[in-house]
Amino acid sequence: MKKIDEKIFEIEVEDIKEFFKFRDKDSNKGNFGTVGIMGGCEEYSGAIKLANMSSVALRAGCGISRVIIPDSIKKSVSPFLLEQTLFLMDSDSKGHMVFDKEKLKLALNKLNALSFGMGLGAGNENAKILEEILNTFDKTIIIDADGLNTLSNMDMNILLNAKGNVILTPHLKEFERLSKIDIDTIKKDSINLAIKFARKYNIILLLKGDTTIITDGDITYLVKRGCPGMATAGSGDVLSGILVGMHGYNNASVLSTATCAYLAGVAGELAQEKYTDIAMKASDTIEFIPSAIKYIRNGGNL
Repeated sequence: MKKIDEKIFEIEVEDIKEFFKFRDKDSNKGNFGTVGIMGGCEEYSGAIKLANMSSVALRAGCGISRVIIPDSIKKSVSPFLLEQTLFLMDSDSKGHMVFDKEKLKLALNKLNALSFGMGLGAGNENAKILEEILNTFDKTIIIDADGLNTLSNMDMNILLNAKGNVILTPHLKEFERLSKIDIDTIKKDSINLAIKFARKYNIILLLKGDTTIITDGDITYLVKRGCPGMATAGSGDVLSGILVGMHGYNNASVLSTATCAYLAGVAGELAQEKYTDIAMKASDTIEFIPSAIKYIRNGGNL
C-alpha cells in the first residue's frame, strides 16, 4: 500500500487479494448472500441497466440477486432477467414506485446488501422509501443515481441514525448537490472535502473521478485504476453492481469499498484493450470482471 499521507493511501493489487480467496468445494449460493437492486420507473425503465446491474452483482460473487422494481415496468425488465429473481412494488399513475411499508419489508427480507436509486426518477414517494430503508435496514446500503438526488433533497442528518452501513457513490455533480459545495471548490480540495463529508455523516463515501476517493472520514484510499473507455453511460451502474454484489458476502469497510472500485477499474482497462477507448461501452466492463478477478488473484498478472 502506497502511503500518501498519515491516513491516506493508494491501493495496490496486493492490498486486496484477501477479498478474492478461492471458495470451498462444498459452497452453495446461501454462503454468499442475497442482494437487492432497487430502482426503475416507467419513464426511465432502464431495463437493460437494471438487468446488467444484477448480472454484475452475480459476477462479483453474491449468491442471489433480487431486482426490486415498480410493477409498471415488469414487462420491460422481465425479459432481460435470467439468473435473477424479481420483486414487484406498487406504482402510481406515472409509473413511479410508491411507499408501502409492508411490501418494502418483504422486498428487503433476507438481503445482505441493497443498491438503491438506479432509474427511480422523480417519484413523489422516493424520500419516504429511502427514509424507511435508512431507518430499518441493518445491512449495507449503496445509494447511487436518483437515490443520491433524493437524498440531497432530504435532511442529510438522517444518515447519522442509519441502521445499516451506508455507502454513497457520487460523481462530482452529485457530490455538489449532496454537500452544497460548488464543483470548482470540490476539485481544488476533493480529498479533504470528501473526508470531512464522510466524517460528518458517518458514512463511507466513494467519490468518482480519474482518481477515485474512498473514505470513512478516518482512513482514505485512492484508486487510480480505470481508463477513458469507461467515460460512458452506465459505468457507474456497473460499479454499483460490483459494490452490492461483493457486499453480499463481505462486511462493509473502506477497504472493501475501495476493492470494488479497483476491480471495476481493472475490468474496464481490460475491456478497453479489446474494444478501444472509443468503441467501448459500459457493459463491456462486465465481460472482463472474471479476468480482473484473475488479475488480482495473481498479484497483477493474467
